[in-house]
Formats: sequence, C-alpha cells, structure tokens
Amino acid sequence: MSILIGAASISAAILLSTLITTLGGRYVGFESPAEDTAWLVDRLTGRLYKCQASERGRATCKAEPTATGSIPDKTKP
Repeated sequence: MSILIGAASISAAILLSTLITTLGGRYVGFESPAEDTAWLVDRLTGRLYKCQASERGRATCKAEPTATGSIPDKTKP
C-alpha cells in the first residue's frame, strides 16, 4: 500500500510541475526586422499580439484580429 501512495504522490508532483511550467511559459515572442516591433503569441489562447516600443521602456501591445492558425474569412469586404 505504501508503494501505491508513493507512486501517486510522485505522479501528482510531476503533473503539478508540468502545469506550472506550461502556464509560466504562456507567451513566446518573435522579433521582426524592425527594432521597434515584436510579435507575441499567447500559447494558451492562440492570440497574436503586435508589440511596439518607440523608445526604451515598456512596449505597447495590441491584439491582431487574426489568431494563429486561423483562416481569415474571405466573404467580408
């Protein structure tokens, strides 16, 4: 019985650490050729953000209308 309790606690610890790692690394960024622009991808929701920093400090990010992996609707004018 103690072996089952030990195995269950180890598997719970592994699952919890995987969840924390996944949520901690939620965003991934890609630099563009321009120095003041970068793209940020939210891996949890699939949203794409365009971030700009015209000077040193915090960047401003706005969501792009097309999510990663989605197909734009061609029927809209």
